[in-house]
Amino acid sequence: MYDVIVVGGGPAGMTAALYALRAGKTVLVVEKNGFGGQITYSPKVENFPGTMQMSGNEFADKFLEQILAQGADVELEEVTAIEDGGDTKIVRTSEGTEYQCRAVVIAAGVKHRMLGLPGENELVGNGISFCAVCDGDFYKGQDVCVAGGGNSALQEALLLADICKSVTMIQDLDYFTGEKKLQYALFARDNVQRVTGARITELLQENGELTGVVVETGDGTKRIQCQGLFVAIGLIPENKAFENMVRLNEYGYIDSGEDCTTGRKGVYCAGDCRAKSVRQLTTAVADGAVAALAACRYIDSM
Repeated sequence: MYDVIVVGGGPAGMTAALYALRAGKTVLVVEKNGFGGQITYSPKVENFPGTMQMSGNEFADKFLEQILAQGADVELEEVTAIEDGGDTKIVRTSEGTEYQCRAVVIAAGVKHRMLGLPGENELVGNGISFCAVCDGDFYKGQDVCVAGGGNSALQEALLLADICKSVTMIQDLDYFTGEKKLQYALFARDNVQRVTGARITELLQENGELTGVVVETGDGTKRIQCQGLFVAIGLIPENKAFENMVRLNEYGYIDSGEDCTTGRKGVYCAGDCRAKSVRQLTTAVADGAVAALAACRYIDSM
């Protein structure tokens, strides 16, 4: 029996574990893939307070080392269900394992919707990025493309247009779905081009680095040279396994505010899997601290 089980080993989950451990609780972190989450896709992180520069993998490795030194148990398994047994919560995994605890922090994160093209996974961090705030500076003065046409894609492109030589928007529909105000602001830029009704069919690369994309339009195919491709076609929250335990909004995110509560006693959430407007490393670790302290208060009141 653990005091707290944290589902997810990204920055939010590991912060939750750290705070619970330092409050004297026993903690298990269950992660299905690899510790660090989405931040491990960033070759350089330069926007984390107090750190000039680090790689996402370096951050994840040091964080994992830190929670292990504090006494955390960790398991690489996929959580398939959480059951509420009142004062005891039961966490089940795809391995058939059953763990029991007094409180759960769901920090399952999100996954980026991918284009589904050959070589895409290998180019993540080597030309393919998902966050202009995180990685935009690496493409300063270079040519980049942005895949997508919603608000997120337009906002990414606005940030990139300030620092990149050119930004080409590639949208598979014949129109952009983002707010008109954002469209006006973006397409007023001289260094921004748009290609609509276009589908990216191939990623061009040389020596493991992205060099361009091939797009298919109604007029045929064309090659667009670029050093960076920012994919902004949506996020998929990893909350399917918890839909019977916590409230999800229409987009599949846990319906929770800044207090990280879920409406179910003893179950909390943290990080990108909850409904929020800003998803950054700093907001993830903030959630982790809030959720862990709430869980500790709950346990202490039992």
